[in-house]
Amino acid sequence: MTGNLPCFQGFKWRRQLRMIQVAGEQHPLVLAHGGRLTDVTVAYETYGKLTAKRDNVILVAHALTGDSHVAAHDEADEPGWWEALVGPGRPLDTGRFYIICANVLGGCQGTTGPASINPQTGRPYGGAFPQITIRDMVRVQKRLLHCLGIHHLVLVVGGSMGGMQALEWAVTYPEFMDGIAAIAAPGYSSAQAIAYSNVARQAIMLDSAWRGGDYYGTEGPRQGMALARALGMITYQSEPSMAAKFGRKARNDRYEVESYLEYQGDKLFQRFDANSLLCLQRALDLYDLGAGYASYAAALARIEARVLAVGVNSDILYPSYQQAELAHSLRKVGVRSAYAEIDSPHGHDGFLLDFHLLRPVLQHFIDTIAPTRQPWSSPFFRPSRLAYFGACLAVDR
Repeated sequence: MTGNLPCFQGFKWRRQLRMIQVAGEQHPLVLAHGGRLTDVTVAYETYGKLTAKRDNVILVAHALTGDSHVAAHDEADEPGWWEALVGPGRPLDTGRFYIICANVLGGCQGTTGPASINPQTGRPYGGAFPQITIRDMVRVQKRLLHCLGIHHLVLVVGGSMGGMQALEWAVTYPEFMDGIAAIAAPGYSSAQAIAYSNVARQAIMLDSAWRGGDYYGTEGPRQGMALARALGMITYQSEPSMAAKFGRKARNDRYEVESYLEYQGDKLFQRFDANSLLCLQRALDLYDLGAGYASYAAALARIEARVLAVGVNSDILYPSYQQAELAHSLRKVGVRSAYAEIDSPHGHDGFLLDFHLLRPVLQHFIDTIAPTRQPWSSPFFRPSRLAYFGACLAVDR
């Protein structure tokens, strides 16, 4: 497999990272907005041991600039972004469950995205990468699981964009999982969230170094990325968290909050592709569980899994009332749903920081759904309905 390995210079191989090709010329991926990809590779990592029946799988979905490295694999490995929740005795217990986390379609950490080679041109897609949606990300994950011989999930869980993927899983493949946990994620993107995203995307596209997305081999839009990240960091936090961390402290005639935002912008530029950020942020804008269905309520009514919606009370990006409304709407159409709210000063970032608050909420929900039914004997589990995607090419790196 040579045609689709990422060319983004910030990508870092990990010895535990695995690659699977899930789409090819004979089985292309047709996208929700009409484009198609004839070469799709997925980068993923696994934790724990798969049972003989392959019925103990939890899929973890990452947020906007996340990746497949949800936790360390051993003491020598670097910590992951949900380290405190994954491992023996933790809610995502690797002694009980087989955990899978994959980099999303459109990303830049191994899975096909704008920095990957376009097989039609032999050059990176760049700005020509087709528009994708959260639903497309989920369909790629479904193909990954098919390649791995996994036909049932105990749980799909994630925060922010990861929570949107969990919800999309429940709507698109309602028979496939026992439960989903969507943290700091709504059922659709609000006008305010789209407005934040638009400003961030414009910051990148107005940088002359962006070059319409054809900047590979050059430094790329450093200033645009810095501004986009600065806005993002503002929306991920709250006024109390900013006040506690920075207040009005200054050094060398600069407020510390200004230096912090500059540092975060440079840090993201070094590890993330600008075209991927544009692609994924637009996918967030387009996110609406009701898209393609008769109504939003009709889409929610498809869900068969148990649903946990978790809000963060200081979140300004996806305010907690949106998760509460989601849980209420689910109950109205007969879906078994629960709502929990964590009292955090950290804003949207609470799902990445307040593990002591998330642990009991997730643990209780997982104990409720596992086991709720055995996938091989469930009347809702019909293997004949599984789509066939042809041979899968697996490469360990």
